[in-house]
Amino acid sequence: MITDPKSWGLALLFGVIPSLLWLWFWLKEDKKKEEPKGLLTLIFLAGMGGVILVLPIQKFIQGLVSGEGGQIILWASAEEIIKLLGVLFVLYGSTHLDEPLDWPIYMMTGALGFAALENTLFLVKPIALNDVTVGLLTGQLRYLGSTLLHAVASGTIGVALGLSFHLAPALKKTYIFFGILFAIALHSVFNFFIMKNSGGNFLEVLAVLWVVTIIMMLLFEKLRRMS
Repeated sequence: MITDPKSWGLALLFGVIPSLLWLWFWLKEDKKKEEPKGLLTLIFLAGMGGVILVLPIQKFIQGLVSGEGGQIILWASAEEIIKLLGVLFVLYGSTHLDEPLDWPIYMMTGALGFAALENTLFLVKPIALNDVTVGLLTGQLRYLGSTLLHAVASGTIGVALGLSFHLAPALKKTYIFFGILFAIALHSVFNFFIMKNSGGNFLEVLAVLWVVTIIMMLLFEKLRRMS
């Protein structure tokens, strides 16, 4: 257990910065209005709290399921569901959820909070060993992959919620179901290929994420028109 405050401080700094940069990028996509900063902060913190909740769940899954493929899918499922529940908890009863584009913005905010703490935990050990450079570069620049992955995966759930904003309850549930399914599939595929070759095919996986990101930006435009 690492208890050095300096190591934790540096890990938190380097873990949070990429998430804040991505958050700034996605918030710029909502050109119509600015979301309340206090609400965004709460959702970001809820996303960070999701890491604390999901770790024991993933440990339980690891002890219950022996197959690597099954573990990867269930780990991804746990993360996506926990991120969604965290956002729903903060937004419960909120009057600021008033247009389709709000959903992917809030979902991505929670996801980036999750990624911030996840990256912090990933970095704290190499930083404590006085190897900051190795810590930042371990896993082929983990930031570029996992941070974007979390934003895009949860963003697909947000897009599904946004597209179903004005639909009947039955259709809304269908959209949400497939949104969650796609998020879990994307997350699982990313983890599988990263673990399979120890990050050796990182650039190929990152390229796929960027393609999904471009599609996400086009869907943002559709949601903007719906709004």
